[in-house]
Amino acid sequence: MGRIGVFLLFLGLSISSFAQSVQVDGYFTQDSARLGERVGFVLKVRHPESAQLIFPDSTFDFSPLVLLEKKTFMSQTREGETLDSAIYYVSNFSLDPSIFLSLPVYELSRYDSVTYFSTEAELKLKLVLDSIPEQPVFQENNVYQPIETTFNWLLASLITAGILLLLGGLALLFAKRIKALFQKNREKLRWIQFERKWKKLTGLLAQNPALELADEVVGLWKGYLESITDLPFQEWTSSEIAEALDDKEIFQALRSIDMIIYAGKEAKTGEATNYLLEVAKSKYQEKLNRIRNEKASR
Repeated sequence: MGRIGVFLLFLGLSISSFAQSVQVDGYFTQDSARLGERVGFVLKVRHPESAQLIFPDSTFDFSPLVLLEKKTFMSQTREGETLDSAIYYVSNFSLDPSIFLSLPVYELSRYDSVTYFSTEAELKLKLVLDSIPEQPVFQENNVYQPIETTFNWLLASLITAGILLLLGGLALLFAKRIKALFQKNREKLRWIQFERKWKKLTGLLAQNPALELADEVVGLWKGYLESITDLPFQEWTSSEIAEALDDKEIFQALRSIDMIIYAGKEAKTGEATNYLLEVAKSKYQEKLNRIRNEKASR
């Protein structure tokens, strides 16, 4: 095995050992519950002290369970290992015999995040009945109902063929509009995802102006702008981006964040990140307008 192979082997082992150092455990505080009863789900994570982890909040989809309340606890660190925990109080309104729940924990990295899931915990449905009659009582009904004995296959085939032809004609007629609508909805979903992650990261950056968070915020912004403009924002410097967009304030906003990345200086980033969000929103609106104009011109 060459030097490169040995290096890759040790790199893989180090990454694997780091991933295994994050231990996620989740369980219900009771094994069964009545319909709508308040039940606690405990989520515990053991991880290295240097790791930055985020627990799921009310935006996470707990269905078929309904989230009632989230209670968090202070982190406990001992010998370089940190224990974080939270309790999610939920209610079950499903009639399934058992409900299974597994919650994710997100570890922040430079441009993305790593997700760890707890093992699935089972919550059984506890049914309570007042009484069950010993002898079933049926309502008498001796009125006979007429039953259709023949089926007109020819008429059904003609109707089906007509419906298919109608749908095919509508698809050809409105294909471009449907495509434009699909593009519009895709851009709206992409914006919602970007805005949600942007507010989460910039909020963390305002509280802790760390190099890794600043780098991830800039990378997220450049990546989104690149996806909707098809311009190489990831390759451009702050001055090149400001020149391409003809906006000097963008340079000042990016520079205040770059001071954290390249100079290691703390800075108030709230005003800068708010302005960058407005720039992204403006480009998003321009993309929607282009889609509308293309739709109108067809």
